[in-house]
Amino acid sequence: MSYNPIDFPVKVNLDKCIADKGCTVCINACPLDVLAIDLSTGKAVMKYDECWFCLPCEKDCPTQAIHVDIPYLLR
Repeated sequence: MSYNPIDFPVKVNLDKCIADKGCTVCINACPLDVLAIDLSTGKAVMKYDECWFCLPCEKDCPTQAIHVDIPYLLR
């Protein structure tokens, strides 16, 4: 299944993501289970927009491939 991450707050830099090599740190760190492996690319992706902007996916990513766009009013 391929996901369309347009307008999702969690952005994954596919060049930096090493999920295709077995890394699942961001997926395991997310308390809402909104991240998954995109089977078409083997990379991490946000599967649905339910982010709480808690940031463990971004903070724990070993390659800094994850960026969470926090809305202006929540900063």
